[in-house]
Amino acid sequence: MIALADNWKDYSVIATGDGYKLERWKDVVLLRPDPQVIWSAQRDLFSYPGLCAVYRRNKGSGGGGGFWEYKKELPPEWNISYRDLTFRVHPMNFKHTGLFPEQAVHWDKTSSLIRGAAEKGRKVKVLNLFAYTGGASVAMAKAGAEVTHVDAAKNMVERAGENARLSGIQTGIRYIVDDCKKFVAREIRRGNRYDAVVMDPPSYGRGPGGELWKIETELFPFVKQCRELLSDEPLFFLINSYTTGLQPAVLNNILTLCLKGSKGSIDSYEVGLPTEEGIALPCGAGGMYVND
Repeated sequence: MIALADNWKDYSVIATGDGYKLERWKDVVLLRPDPQVIWSAQRDLFSYPGLCAVYRRNKGSGGGGGFWEYKKELPPEWNISYRDLTFRVHPMNFKHTGLFPEQAVHWDKTSSLIRGAAEKGRKVKVLNLFAYTGGASVAMAKAGAEVTHVDAAKNMVERAGENARLSGIQTGIRYIVDDCKKFVAREIRRGNRYDAVVMDPPSYGRGPGGELWKIETELFPFVKQCRELLSDEPLFFLINSYTTGLQPAVLNNILTLCLKGSKGSIDSYEVGLPTEEGIALPCGAGGMYVND
């Protein structure tokens, strides 16, 4: 099963092939590498008439480094919208733009659950870990949740605040610049509890104090630890992963083992984007527990 983020107006994947995806970000067209695209392009992506910039890999970089090659003059940054949310994007290091459009799948799912709880008079407290520029935080806060947004990168947390303000959110999000593992350990000691946890862990990384994260060895014990933060009647627990080779069934197994004894259901799936070519572009995996 693949869950497609197919409700975008300001974003689309125009075409794919030969290790690249051609995307429209409102009025800006970008061409970026994508390791999942192992099929041949059906057109010359590099000569697309509206192409504004291409991200080029450095030779011998092993896929990690590169640079933007600009075909047209671009604004330093610009806004794109999804439903009632607005985000600021621009070409960043390592081919990123500051937003992952496929995550709209999860914005819709979590927002629906939060609004459903609100209709029953419940205010939902959510912990968003490895929260980046706040797409999920903004969506959940807009739906009425109280969100604690945690990421080790100060500049990404600052961007999350900008995105919240662009979406008309002045309160409802608490921003924390910290190593996620350390923060969770402190919250457990403090006795704090959350109705939902969202996490988007990297494959590999280091916290602000040099703390090592490797998903193969860290994810399971970390999810098990986060289980201690859930309230007596948790609403949901969501894991998203971009790690190549980590199948949806792995996330399903982790949630099943860590949430053993919890009433509710667990679903796992690929996350993807529709393309104008009529195919689905895979963009990672998701696993979600819902107390239904």
